[in-house]
Amino acid sequence: MSAAGSRATIHGQAAPAPLQGVTVLVTRPAHQAEGFCRLVETAGGRALRFPALEIQDPADLAALDAVIDRLDGFRIAIFISPNAVHRAIGRIHARRGKLPPGLKLATVGRKTALALERLGYRADICPPARFDSEALLEQPQLQDVADRPVVIFRGEGGRELLGATLTARGAKVTYAEAYRRGRPDVDPGPVLRLWSQGDGHVIAITSSEALRNLYEMMGEAGRQRLCSTPLVVGCGRMVDTAREMGFKQTPVVADDPSDEAMLEAVQKWAEKRKQTHE
Repeated sequence: MSAAGSRATIHGQAAPAPLQGVTVLVTRPAHQAEGFCRLVETAGGRALRFPALEIQDPADLAALDAVIDRLDGFRIAIFISPNAVHRAIGRIHARRGKLPPGLKLATVGRKTALALERLGYRADICPPARFDSEALLEQPQLQDVADRPVVIFRGEGGRELLGATLTARGAKVTYAEAYRRGRPDVDPGPVLRLWSQGDGHVIAITSSEALRNLYEMMGEAGRQRLCSTPLVVGCGRMVDTAREMGFKQTPVVADDPSDEAMLEAVQKWAEKRKQTHE
C-alpha cells in the first residue's frame, strides 16, 4: 500500500479509500501537522488537528548564541530534528550569516536532512534506515572521533545516548539547546465530544513527551477514554511509555516518525480493524 493511500480499482470501480470512515487524531505541533493531515485526508480519513507539543525558544538563548559564536571550532555538527535545524540555522544565519566551511553536518533522520537541504545545506552523515540515535552512531564517520569537537543541536531535555556514546569514543561533545518543547493551550472539547459520540478512532503520536502532554490536556474526564483509544506511535520506546500510563492496547509502531511511515502504520491498523469487524 502506498504512503499516499492511492486507490486501486476493482472491475473498473474505485476501491474504498484505505482510511474511509477513520478519524485520526493528529498531535504534531501545529506548524508541522499539515503534511500528515493531507496524507490522511488523501487516504480517505478525517484528520482531527490537536497539537500535543508546542515548539518554543530555549530558556537560555545566550547559551545557544555562545555556542554559535564559536562554531568555527567544531568539526561535526549534529542536528537531532527538523526543529533543531530550523531554530539553530535561523539563529546561525542571524548571527554569522552562514555555517563555517568544512563543518561536517549529521542528522538523525531523512526529515532532518531534508530540512537542511531546504535551507541550502547537505547532510554529510545520515542513517539510510532506522532514523534514531542508535542508527546514527553506527555510521562509519562517527566511529573514529577521538579529540574531535562535536556540537549537538537539540531540544531541551533530549536523550543523552548520542552525546554519551560519542564522549566515550573520545569526542569533545557540546550540547546546544536550540528549542524547548511546551504543552499547548488547546481546548480538548472537540476531542471529548467525538469520544462521547463513539468516534475518535486512532491517535497518531510521535514522542513520549507529546503523549504525556496529551494525557494532561485531556483532564480527568477524558483520560479513561484516552487510554482506551488505539495509538500509532513513532518509535518502539513509546510502547513502554503507553503501558506505564495505563493504555489498554499495545500501540502500533511505525518504522520511523516520518509522515509517510506514520500513515502506513495507521493504514495497517485500519486494515486490521476492518478485518476484525468483518
